[in-house]
Amino acid sequence: MSAGEGTAFPFDAVVGQGDAKLALRLAARDPLIGGVLLRGQKGSAKTTLARGLAALLGDAPFVDLPLGATEDRVVGTLDTRAALTGGDIRFEPGLLALADGGVLYVDEINLLPDHLVDVLLDVAVSGENVVERDGVSHRHAARFVLIGSMNPEEGELRPQLLDRFGLCVEVTAPTAIADRVEAVRRRLSFDAGGRTDIPADPSWSAPSSPDTDLGDRGPGIEVSDEVLEAASRLAVEVGAEGLRADLTLCRASAALAVLDGRDEPTLDDLRRVAPLVLTHRSRRGPFDPPVTPPDEIERAVQDALDRVDPGDVDERADEDDAPERGPGAGPERPFVVGSARRPPSAPVNSDRSSRGRMVRDEPAGRASPIAVVPTVRAAAARRHLDPDATLDGSDLRTAVRVAPRSRVIVLCVDLSGSMGAPDRADAASGTVLGLLADAYERRDKVGLVTFRGDAATTVLTPTGSIEVARNRIDGLLTGGETPLALGLREALRVAERATDDTTDALVAVLTDGRATGVGGLDAALEVAADFTRSAVDGLVLDCEHGANRLGLAGRLADAMGARHVAVSDLAPAHITQTVRSFARSPR
Repeated sequence: MSAGEGTAFPFDAVVGQGDAKLALRLAARDPLIGGVLLRGQKGSAKTTLARGLAALLGDAPFVDLPLGATEDRVVGTLDTRAALTGGDIRFEPGLLALADGGVLYVDEINLLPDHLVDVLLDVAVSGENVVERDGVSHRHAARFVLIGSMNPEEGELRPQLLDRFGLCVEVTAPTAIADRVEAVRRRLSFDAGGRTDIPADPSWSAPSSPDTDLGDRGPGIEVSDEVLEAASRLAVEVGAEGLRADLTLCRASAALAVLDGRDEPTLDDLRRVAPLVLTHRSRRGPFDPPVTPPDEIERAVQDALDRVDPGDVDERADEDDAPERGPGAGPERPFVVGSARRPPSAPVNSDRSSRGRMVRDEPAGRASPIAVVPTVRAAAARRHLDPDATLDGSDLRTAVRVAPRSRVIVLCVDLSGSMGAPDRADAASGTVLGLLADAYERRDKVGLVTFRGDAATTVLTPTGSIEVARNRIDGLLTGGETPLALGLREALRVAERATDDTTDALVAVLTDGRATGVGGLDAALEVAADFTRSAVDGLVLDCEHGANRLGLAGRLADAMGARHVAVSDLAPAHITQTVRSFARSPR
């Protein structure tokens, strides 16, 4: 075993990444800031920084949450079976309990189910995990720094979740040769002997140690009216919704002041943390970029801070129209952040640990979670027939739940050299983006398969990211024969790969039904029959035009067991609306 094996690469030894290091230190200093999202390409030291932070916190726990983890594995489970049969409730801790006092790291967090991301963000801020099962609950401390990393090419987080991350940083690998050489030299030196010859950052003092809980920050510090107003002006300037941006700006500025050994944040602190807080909070619509370019944030910061006049703030504080305070309210308390006192626990959503809506109950198996109310009801019914009966295993019931379903839509488009191919190409591009705009608030995904010449191509693997789609579908090529069979086979393959037990899939084929390549129409009809044996729904968008119509698209729809609709208007908005309406009403 090398000296570096099993030991985290030193946080300060990572070359560059100043913004990422600062964001992680701020979140460790004040967990109320919320989690840190590291966005960037693979191999840019995101995981190394996360592990290094845990070591910086006095060799605190480092828990790597796998994408395939179940909800019970994450939050923990309650064994209510023992309680109902005369024993005590037993709590089996999950990953949140293991991360207490350290770092919880989720690589590719954009691929984690939304409800789990919600749970992680809730617990990261509150510092407490509550597990509930049918009215029985257990709570335990779970104070950790939540770090999520993602590659934007694999899809974006929903905007509601993106906004809940306190800080966001774009992480890229160094491009300068000297920096890359130095990064490799340090890594090789560390792997060989555990040395990097990089001194620790003197401005950093770890907020916790093995004997100190994460979150023990000492006394809070006051934020001046000047910084408060500047933070609010800045949030408004970039179009941030709600007050989360204002609060995070103030908390992050205060944490930065503490790191620098000062007892009050300044406008310079606010200016330094603004890009970390605001870059992911200025998106107004689905076609806006998920993060704002740094130069735009810098302009917004400059404009907002230039309008802050300390004299005006003091003058307004003395105006007679200030809100009245009730009698006996005492002196007004300063706005304080970073205090060691934790806020009251937020109300717990009792549905957050469920796996969907309960539709019925059934006898519980040996490993099934127990539904308390149905179990009591079953026992009461048996005692009505036999007053001396006591609760036994035959009374135990478990809940049957239905999880919310998402959709995968694969658009399959004929881009052969037949008349109207350019219009179909434009319709394909516009429809994909239109469907993704509709999926903006959900976890739905859209893909694109085209066929022309002698091949079918997956232009876009199903994704929920408008940015990824826009990059992939630009400049679609047209011309050549019409290998309809290959297009259908590829679209079905893509749809089936993207589905699971909680996903409905639809393949929408934009074609006039003509097939001039690779087996012609007979081969296409044979492949179409495969749809009837799959769980994938079908829709044929018949774009045949002219007086003498052959009706081939209708034959294709019949063979697929699909719905058939004529589309004389190839405008993307019209195609989008047609596909959307059929996707919402699966056969």
